[in-house]
Amino acid sequence: MTTSPSERGPIGRVGRRVAVLGGGLAGLAAAVAAIECGLEVELFEARPRLGGRAGSFLDPKTGQLVDRCQHVAMGCCTNWADLCRRTGIDDCFERHRRLWFVGPDARAHPFHAAPLPAPFHLLPSVLRLGYLSLRERLGIVRAIVPLVRGEGDGTAGPWLRRHGQSERAIERFWSTVLVSALSEAPDRASLAAARKVFRDGFFAHRRAWELVLPREPLGAIYDGRLGRWLESHGATAHRAARVKTLQADGHRASAVVLADGSRRTFDFFVVAVPWRRVRSLFPEDVLRAMPELGRAEAIPSAPITAVHLWFDRPLMSLPHAVPIGRLGQWVFNHGQPHEIPCRSYYCQVVISASHEVRLRPRGQVLAEVRGELETIWPAARAARLLHGRVVTEPAAVFSLQPGVEACRPSQTTSLANVMLAGDWTATGWPATMESAVRSGYLAVEGILRSLGKGRALLVPDLAPSPLARWILQSS
Repeated sequence: MTTSPSERGPIGRVGRRVAVLGGGLAGLAAAVAAIECGLEVELFEARPRLGGRAGSFLDPKTGQLVDRCQHVAMGCCTNWADLCRRTGIDDCFERHRRLWFVGPDARAHPFHAAPLPAPFHLLPSVLRLGYLSLRERLGIVRAIVPLVRGEGDGTAGPWLRRHGQSERAIERFWSTVLVSALSEAPDRASLAAARKVFRDGFFAHRRAWELVLPREPLGAIYDGRLGRWLESHGATAHRAARVKTLQADGHRASAVVLADGSRRTFDFFVVAVPWRRVRSLFPEDVLRAMPELGRAEAIPSAPITAVHLWFDRPLMSLPHAVPIGRLGQWVFNHGQPHEIPCRSYYCQVVISASHEVRLRPRGQVLAEVRGELETIWPAARAARLLHGRVVTEPAAVFSLQPGVEACRPSQTTSLANVMLAGDWTATGWPATMESAVRSGYLAVEGILRSLGKGRALLVPDLAPSPLARWILQSS
């Protein structure tokens, strides 16, 4: 069993300087792990704030720090939770053990664990999803076991149809889960990725499916509190410091060159930038010696759209909701009053896999989302929309389609002192905060091995219940 660095303590000051290129979650996790293992860290982030895609922006009309998109962790995200505990930011998040699916008739269907062992803990909630027929609900239950026990890849949609899932069940259940988790519809998503979502998130452990949501803006958490943790532990975080290139020969890197032309030398480098940019950091002659990056830019991306709405009154009493069969896939209630300049109530609607939405006029998207809210919550019909924004990240996540796993490189590279980090690297997880943190830990593991200080930094997954383990292992 592996343990976290915080449980073992640092390995001692080893006199090695590490440059972390990128201040998203992968870079932050690498920086934290490196510090706790006795390494000296400087982090370079091109944006003015740390956090990367898990960041915030200052809305000019409201003066409010607003997350670009709502980020949700799950109970199965053990390494992300470990990062939060070790840096003291775990109190910035709250766990939700109940969520609400809102059917096409606007009725709310609570979804929570029953007092049953995994994998039966969610069975009663699935059977109560009244917007599906009893036959469809039983069909979902029958398909779960062969899905989580199966092997192979391909696309999730055809597999579901072969196993008796109706188009309505796919739209109202399977797609609801997979689009949220993978930002791809079942007809585009990898079957292996869908299997992991259901096995690790819903099947194996009673608490794995629970939602973990931030209590405050992500910018205040990752740029603010985690940034201060880094500085208080001896790291230097350079914000608005874009790295132009990484100087290297065919075997090792020697320095980073910043956009202003300055040059800084280090012993090790963790490159924690998006997959679309990683090759641009290396000279062409160095890239020829790094075949592992040859397919990185072939990894497809998926967009996510967030619709930010400020009303003159609260719309909903639920903390969040999952509308079924609508454009908006999640609604998050941030209902505390704000001044813009008059009293307002803020909510965010998230649309994952928004390939078509991103091409539509923003006013049209706002109007459709507003209309959907009115069909669910009558208060929205009388509410006045004070302010609205539509924010689309065209490449919010990488798309886990069949074959993409072969494009994801490991954290070690052909350059002995250069490691990769990012949710897009080979972590075994989809594009999640958990995958980002795992990649940062694995990158530091690579540095430690180079120093002859090999350590396993990853925190174990939640252990399956004995019954779930027996079902997964039985033939």
